[in-house]
Amino acid sequence: MSRNRLGDTASPYLRQHAENPVHWWPWSANAFAEAEARNVPVHLSIGYAACHWCHVMAGESFSDPAIAALLNDRFVNIKVDREERPDIDQIYMKALHAMGEQGGWPLTMFISPDGEPFWGGTYFPPEPRWGRPGFPQLLESISAAWQRGDETIATNRKALVDHLSQTGGTVGGNGSLPDKAILDRSAEWLLSIWDHDKGGIRGAPKFPMSPVLELLSRAAVRNDRDNRFQDAVMTTLTGLCSGGIYDHLAGGFARYSVDEKWLVPHFEKMLSDNGQLLWLIALHQPNAGGNLLHDRMTETADWLIRGMQLPGGGFAASLDADTGHEEGLTYVWTKPEVDHVLGPDSQFFCEHYDVTDSGNWDGKSILNRLVPGQPVYAETATEDRLRSLRARLLDVRNKRSQPARDEKVLADWNGVTITALTRAFEITGQQCYLEAAQKAFHFITGSMQQSGRLCHAWCDGRITATGLATDYAQMIRAAIALHAATNASDYLQQAEDWFSQAADDYTDSGTVYLTPADTDLIVRPVSVHDEAMPAAAGILVQVAMPLFMLTGTGHYRATAEAILGAQADLISKDVIGSASLQSGFDSMMRGRLAYLSTGPDSHLDTGLKNLILSETDPAMLFIQDSGNGNPPKPVPAGTDDGVQRLYLCEAASCRAPVNNLEDAKALLNDTRRGIAKPG
Repeated sequence: MSRNRLGDTASPYLRQHAENPVHWWPWSANAFAEAEARNVPVHLSIGYAACHWCHVMAGESFSDPAIAALLNDRFVNIKVDREERPDIDQIYMKALHAMGEQGGWPLTMFISPDGEPFWGGTYFPPEPRWGRPGFPQLLESISAAWQRGDETIATNRKALVDHLSQTGGTVGGNGSLPDKAILDRSAEWLLSIWDHDKGGIRGAPKFPMSPVLELLSRAAVRNDRDNRFQDAVMTTLTGLCSGGIYDHLAGGFARYSVDEKWLVPHFEKMLSDNGQLLWLIALHQPNAGGNLLHDRMTETADWLIRGMQLPGGGFAASLDADTGHEEGLTYVWTKPEVDHVLGPDSQFFCEHYDVTDSGNWDGKSILNRLVPGQPVYAETATEDRLRSLRARLLDVRNKRSQPARDEKVLADWNGVTITALTRAFEITGQQCYLEAAQKAFHFITGSMQQSGRLCHAWCDGRITATGLATDYAQMIRAAIALHAATNASDYLQQAEDWFSQAADDYTDSGTVYLTPADTDLIVRPVSVHDEAMPAAAGILVQVAMPLFMLTGTGHYRATAEAILGAQADLISKDVIGSASLQSGFDSMMRGRLAYLSTGPDSHLDTGLKNLILSETDPAMLFIQDSGNGNPPKPVPAGTDDGVQRLYLCEAASCRAPVNNLEDAKALLNDTRRGIAKPG
């Protein structure tokens, strides 16, 4: 009888390993008790469902009976889904970094029955290769060292636990707010390492790094649309929307590109990345000029709803990088394949999408619009024709084997997506985007709360992980976005309730912890440093200012100031890792609330609305009157007299309202660079 215990788990990633001959355990106290009873170390393997090299190691080593026998005899083996338990992943990835390793997944870590790490790495081949030891030889060495009580193990355990404990609390700071000049210094430094031709930070591999793009976006607004910052952002978005990292047939973005020009993606498609990028594209679309960003916005939003939203309303976590154990198999084309589908139209399509006989990746072609001499977006007639041809190719591609979908629902990743779809609704007026966002929000509140507390992960009808600070932060942001789009008070009340819970359960003297205080891990991990997703600390600071403006309650601003004061050293020393914190600081200094009143019987003139959206300012919350006679708190009562007016508020006070485009432009210009003061 198999002793693999993953078959009953809800995580799709863990279930991928349920047929391995390895006697896997899920993370549990019983697994560590087994290791203690047998006096063997724990072999901890952390990955996620869309991870290519996780699949490679599973096929090469975890499916091999001889290697499995060695693992079963010498270790207790624990599998963790890093998306389900990012708290566990963070601790042991930090330990790996402390060993001088770069990190990545699969994360392979050897730990004591007490959970203390002593050695680790990432992917290991089944035999010595590329200068790396073979996995069986490594297992033999680790086991032998453990059994003889090697002093190195004890030394490593103590050193790593000490390191984790030191980095587990506040990063530093004397409680004072950073110098506001740090924001412009950070933006200038980013320009010095930027690829001004292709976008993104110079070099390869190239990641979108959405929090960094937002930091540059804010610098552009703060400095009166400084073209240097604006161009850095727009060059990056154009490259992302034109390269092979974008799925030109179905919509949506891959995780990153392995090259420096956004051509060759790592083909996994993550909800978190697509939510962040959709929000950025929707933010900038009103000022972009042309239709490139508009089309990528609607295509990506449509793909999220069509391809990632589950029947209950939540959004699935990811699509796999592999199809049938081959990376990118679903997505790439040969020229004969395109010729067969498109016939006489093929040459026209191939000229625009870089399809050649020799291909641009391993003899095949990744569709992209980076073709020299061709525009990334052509005139209307050409784009209409290409759109029709793409639809024909997609029909054929949909008949191919498809990458697996991880149907785990993560609250924080859904929060990002809800916010993005709500922004897309504000830009396009497409009701389906708002409805999809609301459906996801109601799934989280209805199916992913226990005793009024948010949970992190849900799959197959089961809650599988308790709430994290990132869940609260992103769902607060989503609730504020929905409140702004609908002017419905229940969303604002939910945001307030969640903020109180986050402040009570996840913060202490300005430090934002990823887990609540009763964690059973060897240290309590923090969430102050941006990774693929922004840290909870940064998002909590960002949402504090609109909550302060909407309610007039000083607690929100005080919480944000405490977080910024505690993390002042991080902000001064790590521009990239503190990008979301710096964006929060920007919102605190110059946050604005734009309220457009129309009255219940007034016809909305879209000119003022479009002007407000064209600010492309992440530090400004826009609320449009829904006719319910319920303006935001700082806006004077009695605004529903049928006259359209723009009320522009900073902190808890509002400027005199204006009701025409000329005066609105002057008002927006006058407040764009202002420093908000407590009311």
